[in-house]
Amino acid sequence: MSDDQRFGLARSITLPGPLRLDSGAQLGPIDISYETYGTPADDGSNAVLICHALTGDQFVASTHPRTGKPGWWPRMVGPGKPIDPERHFIICANVLGGCMGSTGPGSIDPATGEPYAMRFPVITIRDMVRAQAMLLDHLQIATLAAVIGGSMGGMQVLEWAATYPERVRSAVIIAAAARHSAQNIAFHEVGRQAIMADPSWRNGAYYADNVVPSAGLAVARMAAHITYLSEAGLTEKFGRRLQARPENPYGAKSFGFDADFQVESYLRHQGISFVDRFDANSYLYITRAMDYFDLAEEHGGLLANAFAGSPTRFCLVSFDSDWLYPTSETREIVHALNAAGAAVSFVELSSPFGHDAFLLDVPELNRVVDGFLRAVV
Repeated sequence: MSDDQRFGLARSITLPGPLRLDSGAQLGPIDISYETYGTPADDGSNAVLICHALTGDQFVASTHPRTGKPGWWPRMVGPGKPIDPERHFIICANVLGGCMGSTGPGSIDPATGEPYAMRFPVITIRDMVRAQAMLLDHLQIATLAAVIGGSMGGMQVLEWAATYPERVRSAVIIAAAARHSAQNIAFHEVGRQAIMADPSWRNGAYYADNVVPSAGLAVARMAAHITYLSEAGLTEKFGRRLQARPENPYGAKSFGFDADFQVESYLRHQGISFVDRFDANSYLYITRAMDYFDLAEEHGGLLANAFAGSPTRFCLVSFDSDWLYPTSETREIVHALNAAGAAVSFVELSSPFGHDAFLLDVPELNRVVDGFLRAVV
């Protein structure tokens, strides 16, 4: 196996389309950027699709080309890890609407020769999955040994199992929900309004001179990042400790509006670093797709209908400190799967990290995923 195959091979494909969207609009041609790890089996039986979360991308276990940092899930993906390129042919694609090479609002509209910006059609989670299915058709992958994802990635996994049940042998859904709650929609709206209130946003037409709405996007990221953490985790990491400064390394109140507290400095850093790698319009479109997600609504108002007769084996994981997608919402999915007669296993793990636990060092998560995949793949 070559180093490229082992550690990630970046690819991009233009598919002619058109892709008919849930909104009724049609989109095409469509660019999809993706990474692969490992080698496909001769019979195609070892393909594993990883679906990324809102602010993720295809660089799941390899160096990010913009930030130079490691991929977003190296704890789960790699040699000797639960998702192993020695055993699996791993695919991770930047979602439709994204900003790392897949067609999104920053892409060139072939009809005008200019970026789509806000002319880009509104998309849904199901539209993202349909685009991924087009990619797999191009790769001649008829069925997937597993589809795996956390957060918005878990929503895509649920949509895969509901829309293409015959193509999904197993599904791993981590820290996700079958619909976005009113609270989650509210947090997203705060972020979108922060972006659209930035004078540099200019109704989304900021690409020509590259003056981006960085202040609004940074605030959106700060607000969202709070929801990914837990109170216990924030207290343990920061508490009310003051930020050290060169003139006072022990910390002191400025009696102003500088970042006096360590947690303030942390959030500002998260916001500023996010602007360097993400597009503001993509943030608008992807958060809207998440808000529209309601799997039961797509299937006559009854979630169990989404999985009727499903041949897929499911593994669901939640975290006890996750208040963004709490365990109660995972249990709703489990109950629906039970009602549909689907094969399902479920575990709630303990972690102080909140929603972000699926990205962080939680050894028990690795054991759960590894055990499940070895039993089904």
